Amino acid sequence: MMFRAAATGARRASTLAASTATGAHWPCWIDNADAEAVGGATLPLENPATGRVVGSCAAGDAATIDAAVASSAAAFPGWRDLGAIGRGRVLRRAADLLRRDLPDIVDLETLHTGRPAREYVAQLGRVPEWLEYHASLAETSEGSVPPFGGDGDHLCYVERAPLGVCGLVTPFNHPLLIAAKKLAPCLATGNVAVVKAPEAAPGAVVVLARLLADAGAPPGVANVVPGLGPDAALPLARHESVARVDFTGGPAGGAAVGGAAGARGISYTAELGGHAPVLVFDDADVDEAVDGAAFAAFVASGQTCVSAKRVLVQRSVADEFAEKFARKAASLAVGDPFDASTAIGPLVSRKSLDGAVAHVAAAEAAGARVVAGGYQGSTRERNSQLQRLISRPFFTRGYAPALPGALAGGHFYAPTILADATPAMACFQEECFAPVVALAAFDDEADAVRLANANAHGLGAGVWTRDVRRAHRVARGLRSGVVWVNAHHRNAPDAPWGGFGKSGVGRENGRDAQREYTAAKTTVVRTADAKEDWFAGAGARYG
Repeated sequence: MMFRAAATGARRASTLAASTATGAHWPCWIDNADAEAVGGATLPLENPATGRVVGSCAAGDAATIDAAVASSAAAFPGWRDLGAIGRGRVLRRAADLLRRDLPDIVDLETLHTGRPAREYVAQLGRVPEWLEYHASLAETSEGSVPPFGGDGDHLCYVERAPLGVCGLVTPFNHPLLIAAKKLAPCLATGNVAVVKAPEAAPGAVVVLARLLADAGAPPGVANVVPGLGPDAALPLARHESVARVDFTGGPAGGAAVGGAAGARGISYTAELGGHAPVLVFDDADVDEAVDGAAFAAFVASGQTCVSAKRVLVQRSVADEFAEKFARKAASLAVGDPFDASTAIGPLVSRKSLDGAVAHVAAAEAAGARVVAGGYQGSTRERNSQLQRLISRPFFTRGYAPALPGALAGGHFYAPTILADATPAMACFQEECFAPVVALAAFDDEADAVRLANANAHGLGAGVWTRDVRRAHRVARGLRSGVVWVNAHHRNAPDAPWGGFGKSGVGRENGRDAQREYTAAKTTVVRTADAKEDWFAGAGARYG
């Protein structure tokens, strides 16, 4: 099915409802109209739950990026001059339209990413808040009037000015959420955007741009180009008319895009993933901590940048926690992401599945023990691997029944726990985008913080304790951009989001996000009546 620019928002809503049909095609969105890649290439879109192709998208290239950037550059002056209140009206109308279409977007994202629909219902319901929050923040932002030395002869004022055309590179794991997190502050502050949508799941990003157009955004304000990173993201970062790049993705892509942005000396923000530790102290409620750690590690099949990849437990409760955690992991139903009873959906691709298999095999070879999971979800692979797993300590056989034939080709991997992990092991250091988590014990508070910080990433972390003083001490000691206490994965538009170390640079959300999309502009006005002539003589000069 080919989508063309709809005459009305109602018409577009009806085409969105049909977009989950096999054969649906997602083009680029340039100048408020559908457009194919200049080179004419397309990419297949797969349903990760079945491994079958269910549609296609345009495969953007450098020429397509050129067209999109030119469109946005032409739109920038008018959008900037519309003012914060005018831009805010557009964003709020878009938020309302987004709420209207959320049920169809849930289906779309579930089809393309494999994440359970029940998770998307919870997550996507809050996405409109990002548009509304940044609209309000931009409308109420104020400049400053520094004293400028207090001489009384000059008036100095400072404003935040938009940068221009911004290149936004978004990932597959939260297509709509992360696109909205970037577009909201970008557009609210007067910039325009070209979004490189994820090649595995571009549909929701295109939908968001269409809704912005329906809400009144002029042509070129929000353009979208699906495509592969080397073919579309790199040309976007290298484009001479792009003033800023905001990237979310893996470290290799971030290094390439960041290198291109750095070579041009432009603003760059990157969220490059993490290896979140969850610290469980002996005063925590063990059952509650088990549930919290399972949520931290296995929601979205472990495919979030703040998924728990290390669970560190105080030694006095480590055995109790390990057994309960293993049983919890084994109880999680793996299957059809459209089924409300499913807890764990597939990984997004065969490449991700192969990576999980290799990651677990390397951990075992290094001395870690698989105490839950450790096998793929298809009938054949599950049965062949069960025989070598069931004799392991804590291993629980209470896994979901063999997947039905329609899902046999899906990229499923069981929630997996690797016990006896140490900082010397790759599973303790390297991010695996899968429901795989390392388990280790610590002796005391200092040891817990040391182990948590023994990793080059620093995006998210969790602390489970009933001691409020300990919670604050440990949070202060963790090298993480976001720390949750007795919680995980919580996010809001007003709370800064970003990491330390290999997890990236800059921040999303809150005032920090709008600062990333603007630059301070200082104006100095001489108000003194006295004539000023620098060359009138030595006595007239200052300094």
